[in-house]
Amino acid sequence: MKSFERNRGDSSDALLIGIYEISKVLGASLDLDKSLHDVLNILSSYLDMRHGVVLLDDGEGALSFAAVTGMTLRAARDGALDYPLAEARKVLESGSPLVVPDAQDEAALAAYVSDCLNLLEDEGAAFLAVPIRTSDRPFGVLSVLRPLPEGVPQLLQRDQRFLSMVATLIGQCVRLHGKVLADRGQLLEDNARLSKQVVKIKAGAPVRGLEDVVGTSEAMRRVFAQVQQAAPSRATVLLRGESGTGKEMVAQAIHQLSPRAAKPFVKVNCAALSESVLESELFGHEKGAFTGAVSDRKGRFELANGGTLFLDEIGDISASFQSKLLRALQEGEFERVGGSRTLKVDVRLVAATNRNLELAVSKGEFRADLYYRLNVVPIFLPPLRERTGDIPLLAAHFLDQFNRENGRKVGMTQKALSILQRCKFPGNVRELQNCIWRTATMTPGEVIDEIDLSCRRDLCLSSTLWGGKLPGAIPAAEPAFAEAPAPAIPTPAPVIAAPPPVEAETAPAAFAASSEAAALTQREILVQAMDRCGWVQAKAARLLGLTPRQIGYALKKHNVEIRQL
Repeated sequence: MKSFERNRGDSSDALLIGIYEISKVLGASLDLDKSLHDVLNILSSYLDMRHGVVLLDDGEGALSFAAVTGMTLRAARDGALDYPLAEARKVLESGSPLVVPDAQDEAALAAYVSDCLNLLEDEGAAFLAVPIRTSDRPFGVLSVLRPLPEGVPQLLQRDQRFLSMVATLIGQCVRLHGKVLADRGQLLEDNARLSKQVVKIKAGAPVRGLEDVVGTSEAMRRVFAQVQQAAPSRATVLLRGESGTGKEMVAQAIHQLSPRAAKPFVKVNCAALSESVLESELFGHEKGAFTGAVSDRKGRFELANGGTLFLDEIGDISASFQSKLLRALQEGEFERVGGSRTLKVDVRLVAATNRNLELAVSKGEFRADLYYRLNVVPIFLPPLRERTGDIPLLAAHFLDQFNRENGRKVGMTQKALSILQRCKFPGNVRELQNCIWRTATMTPGEVIDEIDLSCRRDLCLSSTLWGGKLPGAIPAAEPAFAEAPAPAIPTPAPVIAAPPPVEAETAPAAFAASSEAAALTQREILVQAMDRCGWVQAKAARLLGLTPRQIGYALKKHNVEIRQL
């Protein structure tokens, strides 16, 4: 056994290291049993405080084992450990530490010490127990056995103060864990209740607040029912679905159907902002926090106080920002960038993503605790290809919108509608709207016929971008635009004809067309890609297999005006 005297010279360093390691352990996991066991192992490894035990009040007035060393927790709870529970009870009730220098000489402790330690003839064993608390009333006890040479009992006072600090950290961790469990249990209960009540809502019933979300398919009726049931609660809603399925409109409807409808509805596209800008946008900043911060500025959390905050593309935020966001969502408090004053807000969160968050969590790219905080009431918005029966309604809705805004009376033939219903629309409702507005604009007459559709004139953006495949399915070797030399445009789906291949010698030159129609196709491809990516050039460049410099060159060459969304 390492002599205690040999460690006296570096004991202060050991205490600091111990506190540091314990703080890391307690903040790294939501597994309370593992965290407490790791804390006891640190006490044994760094400070020779052996056979640590953590006991917690079980809520019924009895102390139960929460962590032990030297045996399994199950064995200790089954009575394999002759622990002096009566002495621990005194510490709990009095709220005062207990320090016994020669524990082997105390009748109440002798059996426990004998079972735990093999003592040398010139050594004794000290028993230290301190209360675990976060307020005036303790709710647990932390104890250790310290092999102690004769003549240094004064060092036990230092050990007792150190253990009291550790007990405070443990108390905070236990309280936080209990709060997380209670919140999770309540959220699961609410989710189960909502799921049961959703099936009771009459299918097809008109949904107030969702008038602008068009659809009568079974998939959309399920969405309407879920929205109508979840909106009045305070639960966080996570909208899942591909880009262009209408997540922002559904988020707006949730706000309008909630008791917060008279309060602000604030939205932020997380993917469109860098981490530093996003932090300032959400939390605000103080004057002088960074270059250009000439005055105090409220963040979106403050602006949405009392109302609803919609975080779009939540799956694209960085790992470091996820922890900052988690605290704001969990505690309802934050500090502005460059500030020290803690602000509290009351915000109902609605988030949206088209990413597979479960896969991101398994890969370590997305925090599991933030995932559970967001994924309280998930609502899945179906892609347009799974509700083709809604396409005629949507087409009529967009045509009516176009006519009102442009003072026209454009109609559509049944043949044209039939063609639209056979398209897959990887861009979903947004792509359909784009198609209707483009076709209505370019139609010289008052009726859109089959021949007026882009796919019937070899100008379909979807066929050029995706080649009949769904988003994300384009192989890396077959981008819509590639580095020099540029390949031919991918083969389209059978129902949509593709434009002729484009020959080029360099990547930017891939936009050069052999005919006026081909040139128009390449420009529309750019507009379609930028529209799908929220007019973020970096995302559009990745989508098309280009560099940001090349996408900027192409936008300038084809005179595409950048939209500010």
